[in-house]
Amino acid sequence: MQSPIVFSGSPLDRADFRRRDAAWLEERLADEATRFLPVWRLSVLMREDEPRLAWATNAVRDEVSTSIEPIFLGLQDDVAHFALDVSSLDDPIETLGLAGAASFPDLRALAAQLPAGEAGMAAHARHLVDWHSRHRFCPGCGEPTRPKDGGYARLCSSAACATEHFPRTDPVAIMLVTRGDRCLLGRQGSWPHPFFSALAGFIEPGETLEEAVRREVQEEAGIEVGRVRYLASQPWPFPASLMIGCLAEGLSETIQVDKVELEEACWFTRTQAKAALAGDNSELGVPPPMAIAHHLLRAWALDGESVGE
Repeated sequence: MQSPIVFSGSPLDRADFRRRDAAWLEERLADEATRFLPVWRLSVLMREDEPRLAWATNAVRDEVSTSIEPIFLGLQDDVAHFALDVSSLDDPIETLGLAGAASFPDLRALAAQLPAGEAGMAAHARHLVDWHSRHRFCPGCGEPTRPKDGGYARLCSSAACATEHFPRTDPVAIMLVTRGDRCLLGRQGSWPHPFFSALAGFIEPGETLEEAVRREVQEEAGIEVGRVRYLASQPWPFPASLMIGCLAEGLSETIQVDKVELEEACWFTRTQAKAALAGDNSELGVPPPMAIAHHLLRAWALDGESVGE
């Protein structure tokens, strides 16, 4: 993979051993050098003058409820970085005195414009803030939970239960099926024509990655798949997925679309894919570089990657 995949490559050292050091965390929270990334209703704070993350000092904590604990993200040049959920504020820009300097735009819209690594930090922060907001009660006994280990776990408040809960990541298989000089792409009914993408689906319990690839392609398009080769992965914080990108060998040609999953699926030639990647194909639109599907298609069409067929 020649170009970086958006939401990967965070420069932060996650410093796992520091998460369990409560005294060290308190020292860093009070340190004026420490930086906080405010997250408001799952949008991260960005500068207005350029597409960059807008890190705040510890003074921002004074404006947020003390019940909201910052989440330790990691270290960069020995400076601690935390995510801070400011969703309790009705107007965070005014409250934090950031009018004209920063805003909370849609991360999905601007992620590709962020410098390398910054989108990864934003994804890291968004993922954890979202998980904490969804897991305030123990699924085992229903009692409240509280953050621990710098925000990388939650502990049930019931002494009888005392179950630890950890952030979840949902694995998704996304695959470019190829057969000779053609690849299989599909489109959902809500997508504008002629936009197509790689097929994808959640990996189910008790299933390997390879089995998930074969099952999803068979279910959605009726195509038999042989060999499967892992190529690359992408964190996808909408809300908490890991896209596991594969190339897959198509063993059959006749497409039978599951209309519940897809509106349409078609075979496209390498020439068509190359033109679409260059923006020169009016009959085929493909995902932008922000999506791993773009990188899968590019690896096959331009870089000659395959599963060896």
